[in-house]
Amino acid sequence: MVQTQFNGKVKVVRSDNGSEFTSGPMQEFYREHGILRENSCVHTPQQNGRVERKHRHILNVARALRFQASLPIRFWGECVLTAAYLINRTPTKLLKGKSPYELLSGCAPSYKEMRVFGTLCFARSILRSKDKFTSRSRKCVLLGYPFGIKGWRVCDLETHEIFVSRNVIFCEDLFPFAAPDMQTLTGQSPSPQPSHTLDYEHGPNEDDFYTAQQHGEENPNVPSAKSLDRPTP
Repeated sequence: MVQTQFNGKVKVVRSDNGSEFTSGPMQEFYREHGILRENSCVHTPQQNGRVERKHRHILNVARALRFQASLPIRFWGECVLTAAYLINRTPTKLLKGKSPYELLSGCAPSYKEMRVFGTLCFARSILRSKDKFTSRSRKCVLLGYPFGIKGWRVCDLETHEIFVSRNVIFCEDLFPFAAPDMQTLTGQSPSPQPSHTLDYEHGPNEDDFYTAQQHGEENPNVPSAKSLDRPTP
């Protein structure tokens, strides 16, 4: 892709010691294309600092997207892909006000297709029944932007089906998974509320207390009057 799309050639590949870079087929690929192979020392990620910093940048943005939308952890892949999509199209001072997409492609990116990630949306239903009073749309949540397709990647909140649709209406101020009634979908259970009722099942009996006071006896199971008058710390 580097050669066909951007008229460039890969000369050196620097990475860690992961098997996806050091396997036999990859070594053969390097030799066929004349690519030099550089790897960092074991347990020394600072030697590959540029990749590690970009990795941290993508994860920070992905976490922010997930926390804002209260998405379940199973959508972590969609969060990472959307984070990379947004970073590539965000202008930065390091590139003199330009985005990585603009420097790579030579033209400014379009922002008219961007929507708030994880918000409520309604996608048009393709399958139409003969009943004219059935719903014409599906209640979904936005999960990002598919590669090579002019549409949005959404997830049906009822069937949990993930699909791509072009005809979508967005409610960008509503996050479905942040609502209390969506806790079953997120896998979160409401925290138990503390009980404010007093439990007298194993405590002193009120009848025994007054009986002991009338006969002038001290019941070992009943607190004394001095202890009752004493303020509780």
